[in-house]
Amino acid sequence: MEALKRYCLALDLKNDPTLIAEYEAYHRDVWPEILQSIRDSDIRHMEIFRVENRLFMIIEAGPEFSFEKKGAADAQNEKVQEWETLMWKYQQALPTANPGEKWIPAQSIFKI
Repeated sequence: MEALKRYCLALDLKNDPTLIAEYEAYHRDVWPEILQSIRDSDIRHMEIFRVENRLFMIIEAGPEFSFEKKGAADAQNEKVQEWETLMWKYQQALPTANPGEKWIPAQSIFKI
């Protein structure tokens, strides 16, 4: 059986209940082109969890996945760029993010 790599990332939403509700509504009906771009990058499973305005994304990906390849493909995909621009209306970078950085990888500190 093929081993999947797991990644956990964090990002904040703007702390506004209306914007958070809109963001969640978009994620109940993600555009088909976005879902296809996720699958095309060899992401096998993806979940986003929310606590107040903090988001956690868990990705399980196959051997063909890399953040660099996904980023390069996304940069060439007009629909992904449209989605990302729209999502930025709701999102805000973590305080420690570099300029232009959105989702920040989390470091695993415990596993059993």
